[in-house]
Amino acid sequence: LKNLSGRSFKLFLQRITKNNLGAVAGGTIVTGILQSSSMVSLMVLAFVGAGVFTMKNAMAVILGANLGTTIASWLVATLGFKTDIEVIAYPAVCLGGFLLIVLGNQKRLKYLSFFLLGFGLMFIGLSFMKTAMEAQVQHFDFSQYASMPLIVFVFIGFLITLVVQSSSVTMALTLSALHAGAIGFPMAAAIVLGGETGTIIKIVISAIGGNASKKRVALGNLLFNIFITAIAFVLLKPILLLITDIMKIKDPLLGLVAFSTLINLLAIVVFLPVLDSFTKFLERFFKNTDGSVAVFIKHASIEEPETALDLFQRETKYFIHNSMLYNLELFGINTVSLKENSIFKDINERKKYHQKTGEEKYQFLKELQGELHVFYLKLRTKLQDNKQVELNQMISAVRSSMHAVKSVKDIGTNILDLKNSSKDIKYNFFLHHKKEIENLYLQLNAILLQDKKTNFEELQNIFNTIQSNYSSALNNFYTEVQKTAIEDIDITTVINFNRELFTSNKAILMAIKEIVLDEKLANDFNEIPIYKT
Repeated sequence: LKNLSGRSFKLFLQRITKNNLGAVAGGTIVTGILQSSSMVSLMVLAFVGAGVFTMKNAMAVILGANLGTTIASWLVATLGFKTDIEVIAYPAVCLGGFLLIVLGNQKRLKYLSFFLLGFGLMFIGLSFMKTAMEAQVQHFDFSQYASMPLIVFVFIGFLITLVVQSSSVTMALTLSALHAGAIGFPMAAAIVLGGETGTIIKIVISAIGGNASKKRVALGNLLFNIFITAIAFVLLKPILLLITDIMKIKDPLLGLVAFSTLINLLAIVVFLPVLDSFTKFLERFFKNTDGSVAVFIKHASIEEPETALDLFQRETKYFIHNSMLYNLELFGINTVSLKENSIFKDINERKKYHQKTGEEKYQFLKELQGELHVFYLKLRTKLQDNKQVELNQMISAVRSSMHAVKSVKDIGTNILDLKNSSKDIKYNFFLHHKKEIENLYLQLNAILLQDKKTNFEELQNIFNTIQSNYSSALNNFYTEVQKTAIEDIDITTVINFNRELFTSNKAILMAIKEIVLDEKLANDFNEIPIYKT
């Protein structure tokens, strides 16, 4: 299901988390489908660490995720114990295996096969658990544990979930024990309560070494679960009476699942109204002490490769955007329009990027390029072939963008020479190129930041313009030189300047091309003759 959904779930989460209720609903829906609150929580941690989610909305998503995970419990309690699910489970495994062998090379059918295998094996495993538990009841006297304090069963639930790292598995085990009569309803409810807190350990471990935002979200999640577990334990008898006497749920299996759903609804009712205050409280903890220059990937986990790839693409766009700003500033071009209309405006303001000197900005770009490459080397082994193609395009864009920066930096002295020259032929040559690079970068930045894909012809037209500008500038200069006395060294300066700027403009276009074209069109674009003397 995770692979079938892929990027669409992440985009769905981003769209729906604009308000607290939407974030809760999003967390519930996505977890209900993916059937792993831990997976969703880890995804949210990555997005919070990258600044994609606010901490408040992240907490709301996690509240919804905790509720969403109970959907699996309803499925198990109704299908797994109330029907002969093996009639469906074994054929599902058979069909899934057959499709995987015969049609496994087709992506969607392969993932459908995995889904069928997973569905079938889950319920076959549940059947084994029921049979094993029933056998244990016949040969072992569980009644001697009935007098133990309920807090012991909370601890047991915590330990089981700590080991298996899934509250859904703890629920299935508890349902099996309850169904077999090994434990009573109150004991089962206490075990489920312990499982609520046990599942948070994975999130806490993932946040270790992360930035302050990730640690705050993990702390908030931990406090959520501890608080709700404590409240529910104190009110355990009234809640169980509510289920059995008021809601009239006499079946202990359905009652247990209803109990799990109720306590997660209780968490939403308690925390949602005070989420703003709770978030401010969490902001008192952990200081932002991170030497990394990366924004999106610095705390992304390669264990969630598709999320990591999405964040890598964002980091690549951020790198290209700042590369263009650097080049424009070397020309003395006003970059306000690029800064103000950028999705990265707040990030650069937070990082005080625009207050850095030219050399500091160049060093920043070099460090960011290094971090991108280090992350690329880690991530490439985790991705499937089609996703590796996207990753390779991104790192190619980073290389091209840095090449564009290096080319302009190398002619920094030439830029100053032409800009401050008293000779009209040199100064006008500079003004001509200054205007052209400003127009080019405004056009490329608009393409970079738009959501829709750019067509091949649009980029080809831009490339033709770059070629034409290079040739016409050179020819016009030669014509002017024939009419005006100029030193030999000045001719060399102008020619070198023109050549390096042409190289830089091509490189930045090639970087954009990797972002906005798919693999085939990007490769076709590489076939366009680009060498010009």
